[in-house]
Amino acid sequence: MKKGKGLLSLILVMLMTTTIALGGCAGDKAGGTSFNDSITIGIPQDLDDSLDPHVVSAAGTREILFNIYEGLLKYDSTGSLNCAIAESYDISDDNVTYTFTLREGVKFHDGSTVTVEDVIYSIERCAGTSEEEPLVPAFSNIAEISAPDERTVVIVLNAPDTEFLAALTSAVIPASNTDVENNVIGTGPYRFVSRTPQESVELVAFEEYWGERAHITNITLKVCSNADAVVMELLGGSIDMYCRITSSQAAELAGSQYQVLEGTMNLVQAMYLNNAVEPFDDVRVRQALCYAINPQEIMDFVSDGQGTEIGSSMFPAFSKYYMEELNHVYDQDLDRARELLAEAGYPDGFTFTMTVPSNYQPHIDTAQVLVEQLEAIGVTAEINLVEWDTWLSDVYVGRNFESTVVGVDASELTARALLERFTSDFGKNFINFNSAAYDEAFANAISTTDDALQTQYYQECMTILAEEAANVYIQDLPTFVAINENIGGYEFYPLYVQNFASLYIIE
Repeated sequence: MKKGKGLLSLILVMLMTTTIALGGCAGDKAGGTSFNDSITIGIPQDLDDSLDPHVVSAAGTREILFNIYEGLLKYDSTGSLNCAIAESYDISDDNVTYTFTLREGVKFHDGSTVTVEDVIYSIERCAGTSEEEPLVPAFSNIAEISAPDERTVVIVLNAPDTEFLAALTSAVIPASNTDVENNVIGTGPYRFVSRTPQESVELVAFEEYWGERAHITNITLKVCSNADAVVMELLGGSIDMYCRITSSQAAELAGSQYQVLEGTMNLVQAMYLNNAVEPFDDVRVRQALCYAINPQEIMDFVSDGQGTEIGSSMFPAFSKYYMEELNHVYDQDLDRARELLAEAGYPDGFTFTMTVPSNYQPHIDTAQVLVEQLEAIGVTAEINLVEWDTWLSDVYVGRNFESTVVGVDASELTARALLERFTSDFGKNFINFNSAAYDEAFANAISTTDDALQTQYYQECMTILAEEAANVYIQDLPTFVAINENIGGYEFYPLYVQNFASLYIIE
C-alpha cells in the first residue's frame, strides 16, 4: 500500500528562480500595519471568462483562483503535491483504489464545514456524464466513488493511471452551491469579496483557513489592460506588484522602489495555427513557416536574449519528456521554406492574420518579429490586436481565426495536461490538429503504467507535433515580476499560478 502524508514529489527538474538586483530587500515580516495591511496587484485582464473553478479556461483567471479554491491536494512552489483538504491518502498496490482521509474541520468561505458529500459532488461534477466531455479528463477513468464514513473518500478507477493524483488538485466546492459562477465559495487562504467589471477584484484573508493564514489581509487586483502603462502605474504608486513585465520595462524600473524578480513562465509560446483553414490545412505551408523563423532573434528582441527555445508542446521543466533535439527540426532555412510554399501552390506567398491579445506585451512583441521574418519568404502577416475576452470567445472557444500568438500552459504538472489538447476529439483542441498517429500515441501513453514506456509514447506525441508543424514553436518565455521593495515572500511556481498567501510586508 502506497501512502501519502504531505508531499508527493513529481519527477520534474524545476528551473530555479534568480533575482535581478534592481532593488534590494531585507528584513522581518511586519506585525501587520504597513500599507494598512493591504496591497494592490496589477493584473492584465479582468476575471471575466468564468469564476467557476471547474470550467475556467483563461490562465490569467485560473492563477488568481489558486488563492481561493483548493482540492484534496495542492501544488507547492517546488512542484510537489501536498495534502490540502485531504489529510492523508493511500493507494492500493494495483494503483486502482485511492483512499483519502479528510482533515477535520476544514471550512468553506461561507462558514460551512467541508464534508465527504462536498468532495464527491465536486469530483462527479468534473467527471460529467456519458453524454458530456469531462471537465477533468482523468475523471472519466473513475469507476466508483464512495464515502464509507464521514472523513473517508474512496475512488476506484477502471484502470491504473500514474498521473491521477494530479487531477485531484481540482477544486472542492460546496454541494449546496447552485450558482458557482456568481457565488464564489472555496477553502483557500483568500476569500472572494467583490468584483467591479474591468476595474478590480477584492480579496480578503480567510480567518478560518485550515493552514497557515495569509500574511496580508486585503488584496486588490487592479485591471491594467494597457500593457504600455504598467511602468507608469508602478512608479505612480497605484499598484505595488505586477507579474510578467517585459525586460525593457524591468530596465525602466532600475533605481526605483521596485525589485524585479526573474523566473520562467513554464509555458509553450508559439504561433498557433488553425489546421482546419486554408492554407494551414496543408502541412507544407505550416512547415514553410517553421523554416522561416529564427527563435533566437525573437528572444533577442522580446526578452534581451533570455528564454528557452522549444520545438514542440513541452517546456524544459518537464525534464524527462522535454526533447531539445526537436528545436532543430526546422533550423532556419529560407530556401527550403520557399520551395515548400511553391510545392503547396503559393510560389508568391500569401497573406494571413495573426490575432493577438492586446494585454500581453511579450506576445505582441513576438508577433511583430514574426511579421518581419515571414516577409523574407513572401508571406504577409497582419496583426489583429483584440481584447482578452474577444480572444477567448473568438479564438479559443469559437476557433474563428487563422493564427494567434499566445502561450499555452499546463493546469496540472503532467505531460497529459499539455498534450491531450491536440487529440482530434478533445474539446480544447482549438487549433483543430488531426492526426491518427498522434491519437494512437497519446492513447498508448495514458493507458500504460510503465513509466519508461509512457515517456516514450509522450515523446512520440511531441515528435509528431514537431514534424507535422502543428504550430510554429518559439520559446518558453522568461518572466519578470516587479514588486515593491517593502513586500517579501514572492514565490515562483512551475505552473501558471500566483500565491498571494506567501507575501508579507517588510518592517
